[in-house]
Amino acid sequence: MSGKRKYAKIAITLPEEDLRTADRLAKQQDRPRSWIIAEALRRYAANAPPPRSPGHASTNDPGLGESRRAQLLADLRLSPEERVRAAEETARVSWMLRPPLAKRVLSFERYEDYLEWKRRGES
Repeated sequence: MSGKRKYAKIAITLPEEDLRTADRLAKQQDRPRSWIIAEALRRYAANAPPPRSPGHASTNDPGLGESRRAQLLADLRLSPEERVRAAEETARVSWMLRPPLAKRVLSFERYEDYLEWKRRGES
């Protein structure tokens, strides 16, 4: 087995300031620009947090603000039936505030379901 590495050429787009930084570091360390960028990638990969499994959700996600996290936790305390009712109410209120721009197609399994939908005034 040969100890020679295989290389691939790629094209990347960087902000000009980052490119200047890479060039400055390359000159200071007497290395090619590609070595500087590859070394940055190696260091990033070595320090990156482990990947999350698909479907993994964390309530400590830094992307959630405190009020959204509190709302999420409150929603998770609801029963499935309560969640469905809350979602239906949200849909009803949002429909009143801003009706959809396009026509929608509805289908019903039974005629009685259609009559119930009309009775509730959701048309």
